[in-house]
Amino acid sequence: MGIYSPETVSVGDLFVGAVIPGLLLVGLYVLYIALIALIQPGTMPAMPRDAHHHSKHLVEDVLLSLMPPLLLIVVVLGSIIGGFATPTEAAAIGAVGAMLLAAARKQLNRDNLTAVVRSTTHITSMVFMILIGASLFSLVFRGFGGDDLVQQLLSDLPGGAYTAVFAVMLVMFLLGFVLDFIEITFVVVPIVGPVLLAMDIDPVWLGIMIAINLQTSFLTPPFGFALFYLRGVAPETIKTTHIYKGVIPFIIIQILAMGMIAYWPQLATWLPTKFI
Repeated sequence: MGIYSPETVSVGDLFVGAVIPGLLLVGLYVLYIALIALIQPGTMPAMPRDAHHHSKHLVEDVLLSLMPPLLLIVVVLGSIIGGFATPTEAAAIGAVGAMLLAAARKQLNRDNLTAVVRSTTHITSMVFMILIGASLFSLVFRGFGGDDLVQQLLSDLPGGAYTAVFAVMLVMFLLGFVLDFIEITFVVVPIVGPVLLAMDIDPVWLGIMIAINLQTSFLTPPFGFALFYLRGVAPETIKTTHIYKGVIPFIIIQILAMGMIAYWPQLATWLPTKFI
């Protein structure tokens, strides 16, 4: 099953491997929304008739709003995938591009720049503190032979590597209810990752599976970040329980996407082989 060795896998390989699964996930979302619109039109009402005269420039407004950030995304990811920049250099390109977009919208001022720098500093400090804590935890865990215990536990599961992957995915999914994806990435992945890779599992496929699984942590209550964001912009008439119920189909869609990628690993592994 393995195509790459861990030493040969780059961030660009993971980005390329995520293209088809990402498009698959978007396609499933669009298909679900379209079906709901056909089955229950009342849940997605059309634009009011008296607003039609304001929709003449709707397409133009949408394109003008979407094209700049989409172009920035293409430039950043394209520089990584094409090998023109490292992820760190691409991040700098993205930061400069975002500043240019803000300047074009006349929103680049001292107050906004100061707020962005402070927010970035807070998030970066938080991530590094979690990384330091996770590193210490992993060191102690390995010092007491925990990695050998995990390897033995996963190796003794019936069904081999596939059962081990399923068990790890299930644990990560359950942890997504109570932990943020950053904690799961820094604490759990370093422990189970080497064990799974030692079972001759394709690292790109495994990385994409873990990424999609971690994405569910944005939607699973009570810690789902996306739920908090939606709660912040939703009107007071929409209850938090409504939001929790509304994300259930999208969680099922993500699980379905993981199942499809597990059944057809080529969805994640085919495209990176074309860039080697």
